[in-house]
Amino acid sequence: MNSLETASWARRILALVVDWFASSLVVVLILGPGRFFADQSQHPDPLPGMLTLLVFVLETALLVTLAGGSFGQLATRLRVVRFDGSGRPVPLLPSLARSILVIAVIPPLVFRPDGRGLHDLMARTATVTLQTARGGQGTPRD
Repeated sequence: MNSLETASWARRILALVVDWFASSLVVVLILGPGRFFADQSQHPDPLPGMLTLLVFVLETALLVTLAGGSFGQLATRLRVVRFDGSGRPVPLLPSLARSILVIAVIPPLVFRPDGRGLHDLMARTATVTLQTARGGQGTPRD
């Protein structure tokens, strides 16, 4: 399975934006729009940002383990698979560590020629298209 073709950066970034928007929306529902969108210039409130990060990490870790991809990845037809080709779900702890590394920003930007970032290398995963995850021949990088 070392020839597994990873998904394009455009699709991955789109999935990340969808995940971040969904996580922000959840925090708006929890805190209310007044607190989420409050003017931060006079009295900075770190809670909305920290809560958004927490929701993002939990959402991505749980959905990668349970459904094979985060909300944004599922919406953009991407999946996170084990790199060993076993087809088994990604366990929760590696998925959680992977999500924490994503919010650290640098690990996804340091990647191998096959497109796997440090977060995927640590978790022994790869982000692929739905067709590739289902056992298709792999699609050209779009």
